[in-house]
Amino acid sequence: VTTPSLALALLLFTMVSPVFTFLLQPLMAWHSRKNEFEADSYAAQQTNPQDLITALIKLYEENASTLTPDELHSRFYDSHPPALERIKHLQMEQ
Repeated sequence: VTTPSLALALLLFTMVSPVFTFLLQPLMAWHSRKNEFEADSYAAQQTNPQDLITALIKLYEENASTLTPDELHSRFYDSHPPALERIKHLQMEQ
């Protein structure tokens, strides 16, 4: 094949991109968790932090999420901090 093919380029891109996104995943997750802490701080300044803690616990219960996930997995993949970390952060805001 001597002519460039857009379809072939797209196929190659979709096959290669997971390698790079896998390597960048911890950095992207860290950045997202940092933003969540900033959002929690802002919300705590605007409202009662205890109400936010109650809402977080209720959300985690309703979504059947674990309050204590595996730390390594959480740091690598999770875009939101674990509930206990968020609760501790909100308690410091009081």
